[in-house]
Amino acid sequence: MFLHSAAAIILVVPIVMPVVTAAGIDPVHFGVIVTLNLAIGQQTPPVASVLLLTCSIAKESVWDVTKANIPFIGVLIFTLLLVTYVPIVTLGLVNIFYR
Repeated sequence: MFLHSAAAIILVVPIVMPVVTAAGIDPVHFGVIVTLNLAIGQQTPPVASVLLLTCSIAKESVWDVTKANIPFIGVLIFTLLLVTYVPIVTLGLVNIFYR
């Protein structure tokens, strides 16, 4: 939430990846979790680069757009919880086609 997504991927993922593989977490599953977390961070303050860009293009206030965006953020959080705690959602097709 405090880093831009590109910076978070470049700085955090290489540091955390050895711990993830040592814990036995599938790298594809971890990548989807990181991507969903960064998508939520792009739409919520304090950084909210996507939110601020959208507001500047549409010439709307950040508060109005944030209020309208709350249901979508809720769906993203639900999807993140589902993907995190039910790994077959992420890895089902990977296991069928690539392993």
